[in-house]
Amino acid sequence: MRPRFAAAPLTLLSALLLLLLMAVGCAPRESAVEVGNREGVLHLAISDEPETLDPHLAIAFSDMQVITALFEGLTALDANTSRIVPGAAESWETSTDGLTWTFHLREGLQWSDGTPLDAQTFRDSFVRALAPSIGSEYAYVLFPIKNAERFAAGEIPDFVAVGVKVVDPLTLRIELEHPTPALPAILTLPVAYPVPLHVLRQLGGTINLSNPWARAGTLIGNGPFQLTEWSPDQHLRAERNPHFRTADAVALNAVVFHPYANVTAQENAFRAGQLHITSGLPLTKIKAYQTDAPELLRLDPFFQTAFMRFNTTRPPLDNPRVRRALALAIDRDALADHVLTGGERAAPRLTPPNTNGYTAETPLRYDPDEARRLLAAAGYPKGDGLRPLEVITRPREIDRLVLEAIQQMWQRELGLRTEIAVKEQRVWLSDERALNYDISNAAWIGDYLDPETFLALFITDGGNNATGWSDAAYDDALARAARAPDEATRLAAYQEAETRLLTELPMVPLYHGTQPFLIRPEVRGWTANPLSFRRYQDLSLEPSAATELNLP
Repeated sequence: MRPRFAAAPLTLLSALLLLLLMAVGCAPRESAVEVGNREGVLHLAISDEPETLDPHLAIAFSDMQVITALFEGLTALDANTSRIVPGAAESWETSTDGLTWTFHLREGLQWSDGTPLDAQTFRDSFVRALAPSIGSEYAYVLFPIKNAERFAAGEIPDFVAVGVKVVDPLTLRIELEHPTPALPAILTLPVAYPVPLHVLRQLGGTINLSNPWARAGTLIGNGPFQLTEWSPDQHLRAERNPHFRTADAVALNAVVFHPYANVTAQENAFRAGQLHITSGLPLTKIKAYQTDAPELLRLDPFFQTAFMRFNTTRPPLDNPRVRRALALAIDRDALADHVLTGGERAAPRLTPPNTNGYTAETPLRYDPDEARRLLAAAGYPKGDGLRPLEVITRPREIDRLVLEAIQQMWQRELGLRTEIAVKEQRVWLSDERALNYDISNAAWIGDYLDPETFLALFITDGGNNATGWSDAAYDDALARAARAPDEATRLAAYQEAETRLLTELPMVPLYHGTQPFLIRPEVRGWTANPLSFRRYQDLSLEPSAATELNLP
C-alpha cells in the first residue's frame, strides 16, 4: 500500500503546471500578420470564394487572383508597368505580315512536382482550352488563332488544322487568321496557360469537366507558388514552388488568400492583424482613413467599368426602347458625386476613356424626359403596365448603395418598381449564364489595355455576353476592327461598334472604378496596377517596417 502522504508531491506538481499554463495563456498571442512577417507569409483578402482554379474554366476575378500565383503562360504581365514581359517563353518574334508568331521556351521548365513541360505541353493545353466539350467561356479570346473558332464550334474535329504547331521541344509556332498585335497580351490570360495534362490523365481525362484535379493535393502548377491548402470559405494557402524557373528570387515563402465578400469584415480583419492587404474598403471609411491613416490607404487606378446587363430575351427588356429608357433615367454624375466616395468616375460609355488612344465619341446622357417619352412609346406611360423588375447582384456594399440609388431614380422618373436580389457569386454567375434574370449588376476588368477587351464582351454567343443579345452590325464592326490594316481604321471600327452598343443597350454602363484598399507598411513591391493582376513573386515583407497601426 502507498503511503498516504505520497499524493502530496503530485498535487504540488499539478499546481505548478497549472500556474505555468496560465502564464503561457496570458501571454499575448501573435497575430497572423506578426507570424507572417516573421515567416515570410503574406495574408491578403480576395472578394469571393473561388469557383474554380482551373485556368481554362475560370472567369471570376477572385479566381484569377489565385490562379496567377499558381500558373504561368508563355508571356506575363509586369505588375509594375502593365507591360508584357517574357514568361515561360524567353523570347518571340513575328513574321513581317503579322500572321505567324514564334515563341522560344526557356530550358528546364518544370511543373511543381518536378515533371518537365515543353512546347508540346502548351500545344496540348490549347487543345483542351478550345475543346467544344470544355466550353470555356474565355475561349473567344483565342479565336484570332487560325481555325481556333471553328475547332471550338465543333466544325473542325482535328486540331491539326488549328494554327498551333510544335516546331521542336522549345519552340511553339502560332499562326493567325489576321494580324493581332495584342497576341502577347492575350497569352497572359489564364485560358492560354498550360495545365498539367499528366495529372489530368490520371484523374479522369484531359477533356472532362468533372475531373477533380484543380484542388489542394492534386493541383500541379508551373507558377511561382503551389497550392497546399484550400479550406472552403476560410483560406487558400500557396507556398513557394521550388521548381519554378526563378524560385530563388521569390522572396515570399507563402501567400494566404482569405475570401471575404463583405468589405466591413475585411477591414475588421485588417484592424485585428489578420490581413496585410484588403481587397476593398467600406465606402463610409474612406474619408476617415484619408484623414487619420493615409499611409494605410490606397486609391489605385482600375481598368474597370461597372455596368448592368439586361436579359434581352425577356419582356419587357426585349424592347430596345425600354432598355434605352432605363439607361437615360440613370444620373451617373449623381452616383459618382454622392454615392461613390473612392474617386470613381461616371461612365457614359462602356470602354474607359483614352484606352490605348481610344475614347467612344457617342456617350450616353442623363435625359429623364426622353426616358419617359421612350417608355410611353413602348406602351408603358408613367410605368403603367410595367411589371416589377428584379436586379440580381452580389453581396457587396458598393453594389447595394449604387443599386438602391438607381432604384430610387427609376421609381421617381419612370414609375418603375424594382427588387434587388442579393446572391452569392456562384449563384449569380450561374443565373447570368442561364439567362435566369431580368437585370444583372456586373463589372468588367480589362484583360489588357485595349478597347477590344471590353467590346468583345457582347459579340454574338460570346462566352461572357450573358445577355441573349445578338447584333450582326456590331459583330461586323468588331470583325473589321480585328482585320483592320492600320490603327486608324481599327479604332474607327471600334467607334462604330460602341455606337451600336450604346444604341441597342443590352447593357448600361454606370461608373469606372478605382481600387480602394488597405495595406500594411511592411509590404514591399505592391505597386499601382490598373489591370490588378499580379503573380506575387516580386513582393516581399519587411518585418522591421511593422508598427502599431494608427487606425481611425
